[in-house]
Amino acid sequence: MDSRLSFAYNLYDDHMNKGDEMDLVAGVIGLGAMGGGMAQSLRRAGYLVHVFDVRPGVAQVFAEGGGVACASPAELAAACDVIVSVVVNAAQTEAVLFGPGGCAAAMKPGSVFVMCSTVDANWSMALEKRLNDLGLLYIDAPISGGAAKAASGEMTMMTSGAPAAYARAEPVLNAMAARVYKLGDAAGAGSKVKIINQLLAGVHIAAAAEAMALGLREGVDPAALYEVITHSAGNSWMFENRMAHVLAADYTPLSAVDIFVKDLGIVLDMARASKFPLPLSSTAHQMFMQASTAGFAKEDDSAVIKIFPGIDLPKKP
Repeated sequence: MDSRLSFAYNLYDDHMNKGDEMDLVAGVIGLGAMGGGMAQSLRRAGYLVHVFDVRPGVAQVFAEGGGVACASPAELAAACDVIVSVVVNAAQTEAVLFGPGGCAAAMKPGSVFVMCSTVDANWSMALEKRLNDLGLLYIDAPISGGAAKAASGEMTMMTSGAPAAYARAEPVLNAMAARVYKLGDAAGAGSKVKIINQLLAGVHIAAAAEAMALGLREGVDPAALYEVITHSAGNSWMFENRMAHVLAADYTPLSAVDIFVKDLGIVLDMARASKFPLPLSSTAHQMFMQASTAGFAKEDDSAVIKIFPGIDLPKKP
C-alpha cells in the first residue's frame, strides 16, 4: 500500500480505537440549489462550515449567517477534514480539484473528498485512485431530493467508498441527508445508482410534460387536470412537482433543461457500452435536446413542455 494512503488508513484505525466522533471541520464547494442547502444543514448541525463558490459574493452571503467564506478551493481544503463538492459535472469537479487554486494539492493527508455530482461511474472510479495516490480519501456520493430537502437535511445520498473514508466523513454525511445509502466499498456503485435514478427522473419529467401538453391541446383546464392526476394512479413525484411549475408559469431553474441533456446522455453512454437498449431514455433525451436548442437550455427542466406545438401554456397571474 502507498505510504500516503496507509497514513489515511491509520487515521481510520485510530478513530475506531477511540470509539468517539472526531471533531471535524467541514467545507462545501458549490452553493447552488443543492449545495447551499447542504451547507445550511451542516451549519444547523453545529459545524463551522467553510464555503466556496465561483460566483462573486455568494460565499460571503452564506458566511454572514455563520461560517467562513474562502477565496479558493485550496484555501478551503487547507482548513477542512471533509470537503463536499456540489458542482454540476465531472469537468467542474476536475477544476475544483486540479485546476488553478484547486484543492487536491492543499488537502491534508487522510482528509476526505465527497463528490456529489452526477458523473460517469468509470470517471468516479478513476478519481478515487488519483486521490488515493495522493494519500487522500474519497466518497462517490451523488445526491437526490431537490433544493427543499437539501435545505432541511432530508435529501438522499447514494454513496460508495472505502471504510476509512466513511469513518471520517459519516457524521458530515448524516448531518446533510436523511438517508445515506452505502452501496459498496469502492467508488462507482453510487454513481451507477444515481444514473439509473436520473433515467427515471428524466423520463418522468418528459412524460409529465407530454401529458400536460395533451391536456392543453384538448382544452382541458390545466389546474383541474393537475388536481385529478395528482390524486390518481397516473401521478408521479415529477408530475406533481414539475407541472406545478408549469401551472405557475415559473421556469426559474432549480434544475435546468441542460442538466437532463447531460444526465440522460450519461445514462445512454453507460447503456451503449454494454449494448443495452433504452428506448424511453433515448426519446426523453431527444426531447430535452430539442428544448435546449430551442432556447430553453437554462430554464427549469419543466420547460421541456415548450417543445409541443399548438398549445397555450399558463401565464403568470
